[in-house]
Amino acid sequence: MNALSVAVIGGGPAGQMAAITAAQNGHRVTLLEKNEKLGKKLYITGKGRCNVTNACGRDGFFANVIRNPRFLYSAYAAFSERDMMAFLERNGCPVKVERGQRVFPVSDKSSDVQRALDRALKAAGVTVRLNADVREILTRDGAVCAVRTDRGAEAFDRVILTTGGLSYPSTGSTGTGFDMVKALGHTVTDLFPSLVPLETVESWPFALSGITLKNVRLTAKKGGKTICSEHGEMLLTHFGVSGPLVLTASAYIAEEPAGTELFIDLKPAIPAEELHARLQRLVQENPKKAVGGAFSGVLPTRLLDAVFDQARIQPWAPAASFTKEQRQAMVGALKGMPLTVRGTRPFSEAVITRGGVSVKEVRPSTLESKIVPGLYLAGEILDVDAFTGGFNLQIAWSTGALAGGSI
Repeated sequence: MNALSVAVIGGGPAGQMAAITAAQNGHRVTLLEKNEKLGKKLYITGKGRCNVTNACGRDGFFANVIRNPRFLYSAYAAFSERDMMAFLERNGCPVKVERGQRVFPVSDKSSDVQRALDRALKAAGVTVRLNADVREILTRDGAVCAVRTDRGAEAFDRVILTTGGLSYPSTGSTGTGFDMVKALGHTVTDLFPSLVPLETVESWPFALSGITLKNVRLTAKKGGKTICSEHGEMLLTHFGVSGPLVLTASAYIAEEPAGTELFIDLKPAIPAEELHARLQRLVQENPKKAVGGAFSGVLPTRLLDAVFDQARIQPWAPAASFTKEQRQAMVGALKGMPLTVRGTRPFSEAVITRGGVSVKEVRPSTLESKIVPGLYLAGEILDVDAFTGGFNLQIAWSTGALAGGSI
């Protein structure tokens, strides 16, 4: 095989894996990163612990890919989560599997993941250029021939574009890659923030900002139809709601969030009938107390006040006067505290970007552009994304490995 000069634009997870794999194939690889260090987004994933992948296997992986999962068949076959775990172990970063099959470095330090990548880049002979701001991909006779940076043009035989999406722009994901591919004739689908907190019309969460709701069920509905319903944890904020359950729900409604109805079951382990009986018993046991005092053990006080407000119950009223209709209203609020989505938070707070380069214009077996020979695309710049749990990083590793390995 003749050695080719390869430019990889973007030093995130996909870019680093693409550079390593292309260099291992014997090519002269230059990794161009506009930041002062590689893997900036890696440092903040998993709250700094870096949820590198998910050990759920092939079926589990594809069950968690939301957009264009079939496009990823070749990429996953080329480099699976087992390959990624072995790669990290081989490069001095032992890993562990936690709840939900999430994989983390044993040290719980994202910096150790980056150190493993640094070792692999060095061993493969990749030339890394930091603070390199790529402005344009140049072509001759329709094929890739060079890239132009803030320092001028440089010839390359192949280019792998891994500049990410629009999420977390502070890490360098500012959308410049989309501008570059559009200039070359590629289609970029509409872009939306996903895996993102949600703003609500109702203001009651604002007053309870900072309260975490554990072991609740969040159901999202659109036009009366249930879109998703999951059990877990969420957070009340000064703008609405956030936390794991909310991020997952946002992935279902990323393209049209406004008007989505959310219902929080605050007591998912207790059937409505049993809850009715429990409230009635509390009234019978505390007839001389106010309603708020009789039900004080049902929920934390501030949250209970929000339930009373939703059910239109006066907490200072005597428990003895608590009616069947009021009990039904309270059970309704406890089993389905309603919220209406106003919209999502901005890209700066989103984990991923929904949308990207149309996969119809990219060869799934190699990730080479169908429009520009010699151009390969990997990572979040593509119109593929998944739920939380390490799946989006695995998409980056898999597509990066396939793009680099295809040259």
